[in-house]
Amino acid sequence: MRYLICGVAALALAACEPTVPDSAAGVPDTGRGVGFGDYDEYRAQREAQLRGSGTTATTVRGPVDVLTTPLDSNDTQAAQTSAEADAAARAAQMNSGDAPVEASPSNPAPQIVSNAAGISGENDFSAVSAQRDIQDDAALIARNRAQYQVIQPTDLPDRPGTDRPNIVEYALRTNNPVGSPLYRRSGFNTEAKYQRACASFASADLAQEEFLARGGPERDRLGMDPDGDGFACTWSPAPFRAARNG
Repeated sequence: MRYLICGVAALALAACEPTVPDSAAGVPDTGRGVGFGDYDEYRAQREAQLRGSGTTATTVRGPVDVLTTPLDSNDTQAAQTSAEADAAARAAQMNSGDAPVEASPSNPAPQIVSNAAGISGENDFSAVSAQRDIQDDAALIARNRAQYQVIQPTDLPDRPGTDRPNIVEYALRTNNPVGSPLYRRSGFNTEAKYQRACASFASADLAQEEFLARGGPERDRLGMDPDGDGFACTWSPAPFRAARNG
């Protein structure tokens, strides 16, 4: 009787034990359980089948394990076109706009140019020796020396038909810094007059030339030298002085 009661109690406890879910459902029976190499092989085969059949698998955490959505041919073509457009946009930002050339063994070999037309071969001894010998070179050097002329420098010629002031000569004749007043100016040379007069010239050189032609630096009829340093608008003699000293 005691053994019978113990057996009934053991059966009751077994019936109350929760069922362990089969985590290897759908996986080929390898005899080694879940988590071994055969499971990885099965997953790789499954993914290869999905790719080959034109479907995509998306894993969802929840009641549903896998969702498969077939890809339409139009969707595939649109995705490929979008990828090509993105590649072209990146190429336009990185270089001249041409798509990068992919290296391939099937590409033709580059052509080697031995001596293109128009390129001198004077530095090639073989090419020169085939054209002339040492005696010919000596005669050529003698002819060049006979034609060589040394031209002595002369004064710059005067510009005919004009008596415009020479701002280079004026810059080299002066030695006062820019902004150092040397000439007296009236109080009528206002800032507005200065801005208006200087804005009418395309460059500071033209403004200085006109300033000297109208009586400058002693007189400033247009109001282009309000500080009285002898330099109109933004003109400066510094570059010409530096060229002489250099």
